[in-house]
Amino acid sequence: MQQLISPVARTFDDPSSLEALAAVYAYPEQVNGGRPWLRANMVAGLDGGARLDGLSEGLSGDADKRIFGVLRALSDVVLVGAETVRAEGYRPARARADFADARRAAGQAPAPAIAVVSRSLGLDLASPLFTEPLVRTVVITTEDAPADSLAAVAEVADVITAGRGSVDLRAAVAALVERGWTRLLTEGGPRLLGQLAAEDLLDELCLSLAPLLTGGDAPRILHDAHLPDVQRMRLVSLIEQKGFLFTRYLRPATP
Repeated sequence: MQQLISPVARTFDDPSSLEALAAVYAYPEQVNGGRPWLRANMVAGLDGGARLDGLSEGLSGDADKRIFGVLRALSDVVLVGAETVRAEGYRPARARADFADARRAAGQAPAPAIAVVSRSLGLDLASPLFTEPLVRTVVITTEDAPADSLAAVAEVADVITAGRGSVDLRAAVAALVERGWTRLLTEGGPRLLGQLAAEDLLDELCLSLAPLLTGGDAPRILHDAHLPDVQRMRLVSLIEQKGFLFTRYLRPATP
């Protein structure tokens, strides 16, 4: 995949400016030509743990939440695993007035859709994620999912089936792109991110490092990932605030 972003890493020290953050985290031009770009946004402590007391919230801070909001505001769709939806109490993405004009000009909906990957369909269909979205929530499951569960989900969400036994993530991403959603963002969790990386689908990693040593048995940001080989990444931006580091890594540039 051709890399369209400068290979020179940049430092940046004003995470309070939404306009500046949007410029730093802008998707490459290729998305306007129908070529998708999948970025991940994750947070971890200094010793690699992706959760504190079972949730990512304890690792976050004001600047992290601001960047989280900007990344969502730039995206067409947020891909997330059902385990994370349940644990984190996911709600629909909201429209943000600061990005309304830019989204309209880019032909985007007022807010990104949330796409939930779930093999079992063990989802709370009465939660706001399914009853209050600005853009109808998408559920990605298997072709052999239980028929009764599939019918119930289809009443409150769009359904994509991909793979049998387990979700075929490559086919799932292709189905999202067919909807015109080329600005893809995943918020994990660690298991889903590990699977996406193992399928070589990840173009970019936005990793927030909290200045905390957490210990415990929290998973790393790629949980149980079986990569065919080490995937090297290159740093293109670095933001620091109050000891938090906000990094952005891309695949190496290709000729």
